[in-house]
Amino acid sequence: MIEPRPGHSVNKLRRAIGTRRFTGETSMKTSIRNILIPALAVAALTAGLGATAMAQTKGHDHGHDSAAPHVLSLNNGSKWRTDAPLRAGMKKIRNLVAPELNAAHAGKLDAARYQQLATRIETEVAGIVANCKLEPEADAMLHLVIADITQGTDAMAGKDHQSRPVLGLTKVARAVNQYGSHFDDPGFKPLADGH
Repeated sequence: MIEPRPGHSVNKLRRAIGTRRFTGETSMKTSIRNILIPALAVAALTAGLGATAMAQTKGHDHGHDSAAPHVLSLNNGSKWRTDAPLRAGMKKIRNLVAPELNAAHAGKLDAARYQQLATRIETEVAGIVANCKLEPEADAMLHLVIADITQGTDAMAGKDHQSRPVLGLTKVARAVNQYGSHFDDPGFKPLADGH
């Protein structure tokens, strides 16, 4: 514990520590605290985002390696194979999002409409996950798309208070387009930007 210097009261000591004017030792502790606390906060936030993606796909394990890639990529330059339930589910999600993009960007969707749309998209995602019959590598790539869709629907539903619903809908639209760019779905039509 730091003892007050002669002639300094405990209250003066507390004020000095609080205003970072006491000693080099206190200044060093304060500097370390100013660096360490934000660094730990960033680490916790980053870990939390990863845990969110993992939690969204929990229970949907096909035995593939938990060290699956965390970047969406092609299958050696080719699109990943799909199955009928995946194609049907993604088409439904695309068709839910497409008619809402322009209205969303014009500020014409209210919170209730975003919530309703998020719920319908989440229902389709649940159907895709329940009926998944992809090879493990393709499945791992699909989980990245699903994680982005789920982050988008969380923002749309007001669960993510740091993101506006319109940005959530945009995230879902981008994830749907990423699906089309990385998965073999002959009938897929990309979504327009909506701006």
